Amino acid sequence: MKKSLMMGLIAAGLLSGSAFAQTNAGLVAVQIDDIEIIKNALNKPNVNVAVPVTVQVPVGIAANVCDVQANVLAQQKKDGAAACTAKNSSTAFDKAIVDQVAAQ
Repeated sequence: MKKSLMMGLIAAGLLSGSAFAQTNAGLVAVQIDDIEIIKNALNKPNVNVAVPVTVQVPVGIAANVCDVQANVLAQQKKDGAAACTAKNSSTAFDKAIVDQVAAQ
């Protein structure tokens, strides 16, 4: 009984580790050149942040805000690092801005 429990814990640990790696592997560096996107995300009219700012987000969010097809960004990730420039925003992107920019 103890051996099967230990094997289950080891398997769970390995699976969670690979899921973590896959999550990090799917991030895209999104550059924000427009201070208005940052102001709107932080819900502050006056923000003391120098642009450009780069935020790491999943491929789907990056594709949406950069107006790029997700498969293009996914291919860039396979070839190395994927990056794009934000042209608009979304609720999920705003949350990433709040989490990453406000913490700086």
